[in-house]
Amino acid sequence: MKCHTCGQKASLHMPQHRLALCKEHFLEWLPAQTARFIQKYAMFTPQDRILVAVSGGKDSLALWDVLWRLGYDVDGLYIDLGIAGDVEYSARSKEFVVEFAAQRGLVLRVFDLRETYGMTIAELSFRSQRGRGKPCAVCGLSKRHILDQVALENGYSVLATGHNLDDEAAVLFANTLEWKVDALARQRPVLPENSDLPRKVKPFCRFYERETAAYALLRDIPYIYEECPFAGGNQTNAYKETLNRLEVTRPGAKLAFYLNFLKNRERLWGKADLDEGLVDLHPCPVCGQPTTNQTKCAFCAMLRADN
Repeated sequence: MKCHTCGQKASLHMPQHRLALCKEHFLEWLPAQTARFIQKYAMFTPQDRILVAVSGGKDSLALWDVLWRLGYDVDGLYIDLGIAGDVEYSARSKEFVVEFAAQRGLVLRVFDLRETYGMTIAELSFRSQRGRGKPCAVCGLSKRHILDQVALENGYSVLATGHNLDDEAAVLFANTLEWKVDALARQRPVLPENSDLPRKVKPFCRFYERETAAYALLRDIPYIYEECPFAGGNQTNAYKETLNRLEVTRPGAKLAFYLNFLKNRERLWGKADLDEGLVDLHPCPVCGQPTTNQTKCAFCAMLRADN
């Protein structure tokens, strides 16, 4: 198949977009599309200071690279959760992030969970869940809290994450199956700043995982291939597999599912979103971050639980 731009041999065929591109034009297309999405959803401007959550995986490193190439003021944050496993997962992930930042002369911040709180994420999960269940929920809560904390302490107005279309479609599918109305109302490419919390954006929300992976490979960005040791049996991965099977018979199904949801959000909930202006927030007496809880925020309550 030939590149639709230059006629040379295509490196990537994207049937969902009815598009095939060679390496050169794909590496131009993805940043250009990212810039278009940033503008379309009013994610941020060149005046914003942006903090990208980087995990060492393809999506977050590709996002940092694209925003850097587009000329934004963007730093990275790696959260060291102390995950071990067969490949010393956290240590190895950190190596990729450190190398990436050093090669480009970018600012990388590192937050070490064990150094700050005296526990790895596995130990924190065991303590807070009394040894039951996997660390995934505790991990998500911890990362959200730390991202907000680092952004607030260092004057970043925007937090960017590398969530791709496969991630967004899987979450949307899960929330629709169970009709989690509040969660559905919150799902969008931009979560506006609220009570001093930074704006949260997902510039890659319309790219398939295959596309972000291709970008990382074609840009020669080394990243960790292994999954988190705790990811096995994750329900979100099961939803992704279901949607992938649908995509085989109907190319573009995931993109249509997500975009039609965004298009109809206003019809479903009205112009005022459920999560804007209706939530009464209070500062946590321990960390100071806004919370809906009347006492400590969920993270501080978990961290200081007497188990």
